[in-house]
Amino acid sequence: MRPLTPRQQEILDLIRSQLEQTGFPPTRLEICQALGFKSPNAAEEHLKALVKKGAIRMTAGASRGIQLIAPEPADWPSRLAQTLQTLSLPLVGRVAAGSPILAQEHIEDHFQVDPGLFKIQPDYLLKVRGLSMRDAGLLDGDLLAVKRLTNPSEVRNGQVVVARLEDEVTVKRFERKGQTILLHPENPDYSVITVDPRQTSLTLEGLAVGLIRRSPT
Repeated sequence: MRPLTPRQQEILDLIRSQLEQTGFPPTRLEICQALGFKSPNAAEEHLKALVKKGAIRMTAGASRGIQLIAPEPADWPSRLAQTLQTLSLPLVGRVAAGSPILAQEHIEDHFQVDPGLFKIQPDYLLKVRGLSMRDAGLLDGDLLAVKRLTNPSEVRNGQVVVARLEDEVTVKRFERKGQTILLHPENPDYSVITVDPRQTSLTLEGLAVGLIRRSPT
C-alpha cells in the first residue's frame, strides 16, 4: 500500500473503527459529520484516493460499500498455513415460523470458507432476502455471516442483527431507545420497524460479522 496523507489515514482509521464497532463501514455523510467536511463530495474524493493507494475497495451504488484491504503481514508464511484450514458453515435459507433458525430443515448447504475472512468467527451463513439493507452493501442473494448471540443485552446501537419478530426473521440495524427497539433498514424505500418488547415477541438471533457475495455463474 502506498503512503497515506494524514487526512487519508484519519479516514482509514475511522472506517476501521466503525467496522470494529458495528461490523459495517460508515456512509459518506457519517464521514463528513465525524471529520468536519462540508460536503459528501469531499469525503468521496478522499475515498477515491484511498482506492488508488490500495487501502480500500468500494462497491458501486452502495452507501456503505467500503471494504478494507489488509496489507500483507510480515508473518505471511504462517498466515498462509492458517488459511489452508477451512471453516464449515451451514447456509440457512428460509426460516419456518416457530422453529429454531438452525433447524435441519432450514439448512440448504454447507460452505467451506477461509476463517481469516472474519474477525469474529461466525456460526452460520444466512441468505439475504430482498433489498431492505441495500445501502449497507447487503444485496439480495448475498450470504450474511452471523454469530449467534449468547447475551442479547450486549448488542450495541448501530450493529446489524438478525432478529425474529413474531414469526418473521429479518436483518436490520439495531437501536435501543429506553424500552423501545428500533430496527432500521438501509434503504429509504423501507420503513423503520418500531417494537415494544413488552407487547411484541422479539428475539435477537445473531450479530452480522461479515458478508460473502457469490459470483454469478
